[in-house]
Amino acid sequence: MKIPAVIESYFAADNQDQSHNLSALFAADAVVSDEKTRHEGIDAIIAWSAAAKNRYGHTSEPLDAEEADGGYIVRARVTGRFPGSPIILTYRFHLEAEKIARLEIG
Repeated sequence: MKIPAVIESYFAADNQDQSHNLSALFAADAVVSDEKTRHEGIDAIIAWSAAAKNRYGHTSEPLDAEEADGGYIVRARVTGRFPGSPIILTYRFHLEAEKIARLEIG
């Protein structure tokens, strides 16, 4: 599976509970959509990541990836403290200048 380094770094930071390292991976005006909530800007994204990790204690294992619609779609097995764990989630990354500009998780 071939994905850009910034996406690999996103999953590594998430799995190692390093929310503070996300600022180097996301564009300043990036947007994350997860659980029907939108998080805009670096501070909001770091807060979202830390809160999700605290609540679910999850890890994500990328299973496959494809380039589509001007971005990358990664399916990952997510395991944590939530009903139905583990589940397969789809991560839709849109990159700009080698940073994550938009991430949609569903």
